[in-house]
Amino acid sequence: MLLFLSITTTFAQSKDEKKIMKEAMLLYNSEKTSWHGTDIFLEEYKELRSESGGYVSYSEGGKHHCIFYDKQEIPNVLIRFSFGDDFDLSNVKIEEDKRKTTEKELNLIAIKTIALNKIRTDTLFKHYQNANLNLVPIISKKEKKVYAITGPKVGGVVVLGNDYLMTFNKKNKLKKIKSLHKNILIYDTSDQEKNKDAMTMHTHLKSSGYMISPVDICTLMLYEEISGWKQHIVVSKEKVSIFSIKDRNLLIMKRKAYDRMMKNINKNKL
Repeated sequence: MLLFLSITTTFAQSKDEKKIMKEAMLLYNSEKTSWHGTDIFLEEYKELRSESGGYVSYSEGGKHHCIFYDKQEIPNVLIRFSFGDDFDLSNVKIEEDKRKTTEKELNLIAIKTIALNKIRTDTLFKHYQNANLNLVPIISKKEKKVYAITGPKVGGVVVLGNDYLMTFNKKNKLKKIKSLHKNILIYDTSDQEKNKDAMTMHTHLKSSGYMISPVDICTLMLYEEISGWKQHIVVSKEKVSIFSIKDRNLLIMKRKAYDRMMKNINKNKL
C-alpha cells in the first residue's frame, strides 16, 4: 500500500500516545543496544565466547549499555559496551575490565533467565521456523518485566506479532504471562524500490487491544532502514493508530474519525 498520510496536529500528545511511545523507546533502546553489542562482541572478542553466559542491555546515566557476563553462580561482568542515543558506533565506549555485577544487572539476568526457561518449556509460546523469540528484560521503578519478541533469522522480512509479556514481582518471581498478539504477520521487504516510502497496515482484534502496541513500534523502528517504510497503521474496531516511523510520531484517533477522513481523501481524488 503506497498511500502516505501526511497528518499534522496542534493538539498535545494524549496519555495513551505518551505511554505507548515511552514503552516503545525502552524496548527499542534495549534491542538496538543488544544488536550492536552482540555484533561487536562476536566479531572482536571471540576469545570471550566460551566464558560468556549471556548478555543483557539497559539504559542508565544517559547511556545505553550491553553487558556480557560469565557463567558463575553469581555472574561477573566480562565486558560492557555503552552507546549514545544516536548509536554512533564510532563513539562506543568499551569497558574490558572484569567486575562484579550491580544489583540492577543481577536482577536483569535473573528475570531473563527465568523467562528463557519458560519459553523453552511452556506450550503457550509458539515457535516458528526461521525465527527466534528474543527476550528483552526491562526494570523500572515500579515494574520488572520481560518481553518475548519474534525476530527473523533470515533477511528481507519484517515480523510483527507472536509476542509475549512476562511480569515479575520484587523478588523476581514470575507473576503473569500475557500473549500480546496471537497471530504472526510476515512482510516481504526484499524489493527496496517497491517498499520505499510505503505505508503498511495491520488490524487488531479486541484481544490485542485497540491501539498499536509498544512492540509493534519498536519493531518498526528497528527495521526502518531495511524495510524502507515511512508509516504504519493499526486499525481496530474502536481506534486507529498512525505511526510515522521516520518522525517517531504517533497519532491515535477514533475509528469513526479515521473513516470520515479517508472518505474525504477518496472523494477529493475523484
